[in-house]
Amino acid sequence: MEYEVVIGLEVHAQLLTKSKTFCGCSTEFGASPNSHTCPVCQGMPGTLPVLNKKVVEFAMIMALATQCRIAPYSRLARKNYFYPDLPKGYQISQFEEPLAQHGNVEIEINGATKRMGITRIHMEEDAGKLIHDEFNPVSYVDFNRCGVPLIEIVSEPDMRSSEEAVQYLKKLRQILQYANICDGNMEEGSFRCDANVSIRPYGQVEFGTRTELKNMNSFKHVQQALEFEIRRQRSILEAGGKIVQETRLWDAVHNRTHSMRGKEESHDYRYFPDPDLVPIVVDEAWIEKIRQTLPELPDDRKARFQREYALSDYDASVLTARRLVADYFEEVVRLVPDPKLVANWVMGELMFHLNKAGMEIESSPISSSELADVLKMIQAGTISGTIAKTVFEEMFASGKPANVIVEEKCLVQVSDTGTIESLIGTVLEENPEELQAYKAGKKKLFGFFVGCVMKKSRGKANPQVVNEMLRKLLD
Repeated sequence: MEYEVVIGLEVHAQLLTKSKTFCGCSTEFGASPNSHTCPVCQGMPGTLPVLNKKVVEFAMIMALATQCRIAPYSRLARKNYFYPDLPKGYQISQFEEPLAQHGNVEIEINGATKRMGITRIHMEEDAGKLIHDEFNPVSYVDFNRCGVPLIEIVSEPDMRSSEEAVQYLKKLRQILQYANICDGNMEEGSFRCDANVSIRPYGQVEFGTRTELKNMNSFKHVQQALEFEIRRQRSILEAGGKIVQETRLWDAVHNRTHSMRGKEESHDYRYFPDPDLVPIVVDEAWIEKIRQTLPELPDDRKARFQREYALSDYDASVLTARRLVADYFEEVVRLVPDPKLVANWVMGELMFHLNKAGMEIESSPISSSELADVLKMIQAGTISGTIAKTVFEEMFASGKPANVIVEEKCLVQVSDTGTIESLIGTVLEENPEELQAYKAGKKKLFGFFVGCVMKKSRGKANPQVVNEMLRKLLD
């Protein structure tokens, strides 16, 4: 029997506020354990939470960016469960009356566009972090993360493959980063997801029994976990068994999922409106004010890059995949108004060296203005494209400016016709057979002669001058 995969994702995005959701404690990552805490986020008796307005506004930004309808009236609720990293014994979240609902995003999959529905976006606070001792049967609790603001983005069960799920996740992270409301760091946990996956026979309307997958901290792990779970469920059904509704953890070491606990339903959490917090009232004026602050979003920027810079769909997609890369590209184009040249260098040499060094563009040792200096030298004929790659590599490694490297290594391009004519003469004398074959009609040997001249000049000869002079001498 052929089965259809049904996947829905619950994405948690940590918001880039300076303080927590209901208190003034810092949200900075990496501080010493329990140093960013206070009686409010530790759940001490008698304390009262106060909602951070910036959390609401960031959530509204994501709602507008994903075509959601923002509710004029929403409430915060208590989600009750007991776990060592949850000091209050409940998590402040939203349930029956979320901030936003009924949105969508579009993804590109196999050359086609597919729309993925968003059920809701709601605000909630994060829990703490358990640290398990490898050598002793004890666990430690770090409450720094308690109260850190999150938005949960719940999708419709619209995904039909692991590839679609990953593309959807990438699109959400891209929007969050463009909006500058979440850094999207999966390793640090500021962007994470739980996946609900089930399978059903093709043509069946009812959904199959779903399992929830947790502990996936990269796109690769999400795809691997989903594919394993799909295979596991299929093998159970084909053997005549039944799927158990449960929460399963992804084991990245052994590349498999294993059972964690039975899957909870909403009634298990005993949601009720938080009596310490007033309802959130959002009027049209506030929504419009937030709408005016929306930045240019990924799809709009990609379309503009194609329209304004005449870039291909592929080039525009690569350059706008991350906001900081798109910013870098445009900064260089402002200084060197040759979009195709700039695109080739950003996607080529810059990305190659960054990937090789395991660095992101924000850590690049070569600034946009320094790359522009290299490209200006190429345009001015000071150095060739080949020499420019050598200069760029040295700049990346040493941090020296392009002009200093060119001067130190005597890399200035040779455009003197007398010098180039002498080099061409030497090459023709050293390759009489090739010269005879060229004159006999093997015109493809022209490239061979150009290569020999460039080699003789150690890449310093101006290729345009070499080509022009060769044609005059050979033809």
